[in-house]
Amino acid sequence: MKQLRAIRGMNDLLPDQSPVWQYVETTLSELFGRYGYSEIRTPYLEATQLFSRAVGEATDIVEKEMYTFDDKSGDSVTLRPEGTAGTVRAAIQNNLLNQPQRLWYFGPMFRYERPQKGRLRQFHQFGVEVFGIAGPDIDAEILVMTARLWRQLGIADNLRLQINSLGDSASRAAYRAALVDYLSERREQLDEDSQRRLERNPLRILDSKNDRTQELLQAAPCLLDFLDRESAAHFADLRRLLDAAGVEYEINPRLVRGLDYYGKTVFEWVTNCLGAQGTVCAGGRYDGLVEQMGGKPVAAVGFGLGVERLVLMLETLQALPESLHQQVDAYLVVAGEVQSAALAAAEKLRDELPWLRLQTHCGGGSLKSQMKKADKSGADYALIIGQDEAATGRVTVKDLRSGEPQQTLALAELPALLQS
Repeated sequence: MKQLRAIRGMNDLLPDQSPVWQYVETTLSELFGRYGYSEIRTPYLEATQLFSRAVGEATDIVEKEMYTFDDKSGDSVTLRPEGTAGTVRAAIQNNLLNQPQRLWYFGPMFRYERPQKGRLRQFHQFGVEVFGIAGPDIDAEILVMTARLWRQLGIADNLRLQINSLGDSASRAAYRAALVDYLSERREQLDEDSQRRLERNPLRILDSKNDRTQELLQAAPCLLDFLDRESAAHFADLRRLLDAAGVEYEINPRLVRGLDYYGKTVFEWVTNCLGAQGTVCAGGRYDGLVEQMGGKPVAAVGFGLGVERLVLMLETLQALPESLHQQVDAYLVVAGEVQSAALAAAEKLRDELPWLRLQTHCGGGSLKSQMKKADKSGADYALIIGQDEAATGRVTVKDLRSGEPQQTLALAELPALLQS
């Protein structure tokens, strides 16, 4: 029988990898909480119309990458390819937008792409979405917050912030017309993908990875020259706030996002550590999206952060804590038919020391084999309970790392030793 395997681009997360993910998840969720952001969880499966309306019919995501099918009722449904649209839908449906909201989420997203390093078909994102705050101060806050995250993770020196402004819809339309005029005269020099985008989504050509197309764009009209007065002032104020906060940035006038709903501020945190997949975190403002999806006009800004790429970056830079893979503090060796005493002792220790990661040996075996497993577990201590210890309410303790002589203590004395 042919061995069953995971779907290509949808990877297992194995036990030796999960500590890294837990570290990242804990670090991010705690940081967002410190800034006053609350978690929201939305379904993985949504109506297809949600994404076609929010993300844009002419985007690569809707045209080529969504996992879409008809369910048993005949409705078209889609595995979420990104998190913003579902969050907006949930906020409108549940009447959350009567006051400003600072929200964050974490979970898997799904896009049908060619799997490669840092790009999977099932990938995971942390996202932040803020509703009801129109000024550049909230744009600055989320950038300051992510800058703090990089410092906390020890990777700040390997990330660069790029920012741009897309202006309002009228200024984007004027720029779009000028860009189309410029590129139409040079259509034959464009790569095939950019020729297709010229008809449907010309701003995405600015993000082309084709070297020849990028050369053509050097002399193309500049988006910043088309900004409306309000957007220009917003962008200037954002830069002033970032300067005051000491957050370094680069203005990239060709920076656009792949989703139709963005306007005004857009940004990316990029690195040179991951090859072609250099964007770790990206986002911007989408003030018109809530109204576009049937709600009242509400200002909004947010970002998505790719966990696979962040983990890959932490591993590449060797920026993970040395103790991260130690999953056990103490290993309880059960020497003989004393399982009842061992179980009771283990539970008492867990009551006394809630932080203690204590693994109790199960399945029998000689003292020698159990001590080998204790050492292999990475635990600092082996706690040994045999017939004598069970009879006297004591535990023999061996320090597996220092090489000091083992000692036998009363069970009540163990917490003081383990805490030292």
